[in-house]
Amino acid sequence: MFRTLVIISAVMAIFQVPLLQVWMQWDNDLIASGQIWRIVTGNFTHTNIYHLSMNLVGLWLITSIFRSEFHSQTFIWLVMLLSASIGLLLLTTPTQVYVGFSGVLHGLFGFYAVKEWRGGNKSSLILTIGLIVKILWEQLLGSPTGSEQWIGAIVAINAHLFGAATGIILAFFSTKKLWKNALKRTR
Repeated sequence: MFRTLVIISAVMAIFQVPLLQVWMQWDNDLIASGQIWRIVTGNFTHTNIYHLSMNLVGLWLITSIFRSEFHSQTFIWLVMLLSASIGLLLLTTPTQVYVGFSGVLHGLFGFYAVKEWRGGNKSSLILTIGLIVKILWEQLLGSPTGSEQWIGAIVAINAHLFGAATGIILAFFSTKKLWKNALKRTR
């Protein structure tokens, strides 16, 4: 798992190179013109080093909290599914440009909290409820402005909503058999 996290972290750091960042960020107009890779890669780009650092800390914390649930292949699939879902769902909003991994982080947190709760860890229900309350707060009252000052952009609360919803839904429909079959098809 450590190697997987290092690779994802390195990809996000490399995507901070200005030339790559311009080619990878989620951009509604450029996606509409056929640059569909941006649907996924936009999640791996960031506005600045503070934004990248906050998301990397979040990634490593979430994987630490739910480490007993992590399996590298499943994790990679989950990150890709969340990235694709967020990128596609953002096309239904007026968003023009999106960068950041926070939507994926919300999805990972929701997925693993629900998975643990379904596996018998009752305290993970509290984590799931906390995530839902946070999402509702953002949707109704907006995001705290402190984060916006650090990242130099408006917080993409719809990415958080789409990520959390996708993660929670995937957790309810996921079974070990489902993931094993998906992984077998890729070998």
